[in-house]
Amino acid sequence: MHRDIDIGGVLVSPFVAYALGAFAILVVLRRLFSRIRLGRYLANPPLAEAGLYVCLLALLIVML
Repeated sequence: MHRDIDIGGVLVSPFVAYALGAFAILVVLRRLFSRIRLGRYLANPPLAEAGLYVCLLALLIVML
């Protein structure tokens, strides 16, 4: 069961923590992909990053 996060008396949905976690993972992957210049092989790199973010967020929600 997912519990709400209490920050200074304000209850925050666990979805916010998952979204921040997925964003942190995306930042690390973005650095890795920029080193190997993955954008050369994609027609629309921002769309690919958005799709990757959605997949990461879904994996975090399902796995945690």
